[in-house]
Amino acid sequence: MAASKEELTTSLENPDVPATNKRFVPLENNPEVMSSLLHQLGMSKSIGFHDVYSIDDPELLAFVPRPAYALLLVFPVNERYEKFRSQEDSSKPEYQGSGPGEEVMWFKQTIGNACGLIGLLHGASNGPVKTFIEHGSDLERLLQEATPLDPIQRADLLYESRALESAHQIAAQKGDTVAPSAADYVELHYVCFVKSMDNNLWEMDGRRIGPLKLGKLGPDEDVLSEKALTLSVRSFLKREEQAGGGELRFSLVALGQSFD
Repeated sequence: MAASKEELTTSLENPDVPATNKRFVPLENNPEVMSSLLHQLGMSKSIGFHDVYSIDDPELLAFVPRPAYALLLVFPVNERYEKFRSQEDSSKPEYQGSGPGEEVMWFKQTIGNACGLIGLLHGASNGPVKTFIEHGSDLERLLQEATPLDPIQRADLLYESRALESAHQIAAQKGDTVAPSAADYVELHYVCFVKSMDNNLWEMDGRRIGPLKLGKLGPDEDVLSEKALTLSVRSFLKREEQAGGGELRFSLVALGQSFD
């Protein structure tokens, strides 16, 4: 059963999905796992995820195919982050975007342990990478159905999607480590950064009140450009350090052309 409107508009102090909602086995932050799920849903195999080993070393960044269409930042949720998120979201109206004129497609997370899946969908459904979605695929149908819906209806669509749940279950059993239980609490969270067709950089997080516009990029600047990294990942890490958290443990994968 999908979540009610009251459950979806959870208080800012507790953005996590209700305990009674269904839960998925968490995805391992592994490019092979994420790419496998993406391909199973219907993205062309010419597109895949890649590890980003450094955001400062040009030689290591050179290993990542460009342009990079999306970044998935994975980090442990802590009290400092939750305080910042709550303060920032409290000053913004709840997002109500829908329809073909929507600059970015945003998904509210209502499934437990599904932040990796939501991040993947945000990366695949925004910007020029959408042109690589295969015709007639589950992903194409899902995005076509989601486009006219408001955020609550869109969240229900994901919640009830058997194709999405089946693909996620298969991908969650892959990876280098033993998959945890769906009932386990996982402190790691995924946030996606995408560049829209209007050249704006957006932060996409299903636990937030909506998508966050971070700034304008040039036509030739992707999500791994200096400006994009300054507005997104570096800003995120700097905030944590300034709040007294020290160096934040994180990992990063980029969506771009496959090596194969």
